Amino acid sequence: MDPIIAATHADPYPYYAQLRAEGGLVFHQGLKLWVASSAATVAAVLAHPDCHVRPSTEPVPKSIADGLAGEVFGRLMRMNEGERQHCPRSAIEPGLALIDVKEVQALVSARLITADAEGLSKAMFRGPVGVVAALLGFSPAQARFVSELTADFVACLSPLSSPVQLDAAHGAAEQLRGYFIELLEDPDAQSSLLNGIKQRFTYSDNEMLIANLIGLCSQTYEATAGLIGNALVALIRNPSLQRDLPFTDDLIAETQRFDPSVQNTRRFVAASCEIDGVRLEPGDTILVLLASANRDPLLNDNPDAFILDRPNRRSFTFGSGRHQCPGQTLALSIASATLTQILAIKPKLDGLTWHYRPSLNGRIALFSEAQS
Repeated sequence: MDPIIAATHADPYPYYAQLRAEGGLVFHQGLKLWVASSAATVAAVLAHPDCHVRPSTEPVPKSIADGLAGEVFGRLMRMNEGERQHCPRSAIEPGLALIDVKEVQALVSARLITADAEGLSKAMFRGPVGVVAALLGFSPAQARFVSELTADFVACLSPLSSPVQLDAAHGAAEQLRGYFIELLEDPDAQSSLLNGIKQRFTYSDNEMLIANLIGLCSQTYEATAGLIGNALVALIRNPSLQRDLPFTDDLIAETQRFDPSVQNTRRFVAASCEIDGVRLEPGDTILVLLASANRDPLLNDNPDAFILDRPNRRSFTFGSGRHQCPGQTLALSIASATLTQILAIKPKLDGLTWHYRPSLNGRIALFSEAQS
């Protein structure tokens, strides 16, 4: 086991506890990076101004730097610091917090979900992006295309993607860009979310806005799929939850703490600094174990128990500080509404098996029917 393999391991949490016992910030010789595992250290790293989201020597991954997917990546607020992060965030975040939960529920309920494994997969991956696209003003047909293109685009975000997948990501980025250009120029667009974003966006580069609208879809794709899937895993492993579940909000809220879809993130040291008594130098890499911090008993009492009505629930799943995910409330709403729809069709959860999608940081359950 190592902190990377742990993300898709059947049960990484005892290993995370072992890491916390060894110290909040330790150097992993095999991976040649620092590992932050305790809640206090994770909070310190995420808050430190010299811990950046990208290495200064490689602001865009080399594998996509020469294509349109790389151009989009380089403009994403979540991959930038300073004004290039603040401006798109200040334009997008306020609108996300104002979205009506009932509107989200209506958009989710309008989608057909089937009870088989393939239907669950579509509900997990394609459905949430379709909801975001609809909220931005796309028609139902356009929203489906945006969802399909987003599935191709997210390949550019993974170091595990093949050359064929990366080529598809560049093509998807071009098509998504075209869709958003048309949407932004449409005088008849009827989206209060998009209109508010346009009014608040003050950056001179309109490509920055387009890139971050694509980024809103791509960030929704994997993180929300993992949240829905891991909630289903919790129900399969704990059948009693199905009897005690009048609402799905609590289940989703506890799932994102207990078994998050984003297990880790990285920070790159830009200047000499000290964290948790450890001296860090420019060029150092820190693997930030969000999932481990969530299970730190100094952050949550009885952290290894799945408690629906957990008081004072605390979590790093959506980050913290200047790079905290601006769409947390929306993601939780979409996941909860989707799970409600899934449970309403009464899928045979005990007839499903699952494995985790290959990833260096995500924990996303992929379901299939158990062989009889």
